[in-house]
Amino acid sequence: MVNVIPEFDGCDFSDPNCVVVGDAEENFTYENLNQAFRLLHSNPEIPLLSLGTGKFYQRTDGPCIDVGAFTTALIYATGCKHIEMGKPSKEYFHNALEALGEKAEDVVMIGDDIISDIGGAQKLGMRGIQVRTGKYMKSWENHPEVNPTLIADNLFSAVKTILDS
Repeated sequence: MVNVIPEFDGCDFSDPNCVVVGDAEENFTYENLNQAFRLLHSNPEIPLLSLGTGKFYQRTDGPCIDVGAFTTALIYATGCKHIEMGKPSKEYFHNALEALGEKAEDVVMIGDDIISDIGGAQKLGMRGIQVRTGKYMKSWENHPEVNPTLIADNLFSAVKTILDS
């Protein structure tokens, strides 16, 4: 995990104009979540900015609840405006394509999350390869909404398949 707190050094927090929710891990305390709730509840005009809506991510000690659960809780409790700045938003993938200088049909997203990685990429016209590593779940092979271009055992296998085609 990357510590983004230093990115906010020098910001004036006395009169906030938004709430930012990212990958906070141990900082997702009831107190911090309730502080965000109170700010959004009392200021309906300010938006909630999230780094994505992932349900969970994988660590070596097992799966962990991700930012999407906290984002969804805040949206549910306040009805606030939500701006998604990470996967699976179209803007996230569009910005990636723009930075690469590539067209969607020429890029392949390889990922372990059926919704955030594969589904997000496919919404913009990219191909998506699901790998059976990381947080992959067998039930995703018959996902009701997202159909990967390919399901590969691992990153090496996915890349090899791309290069061999």
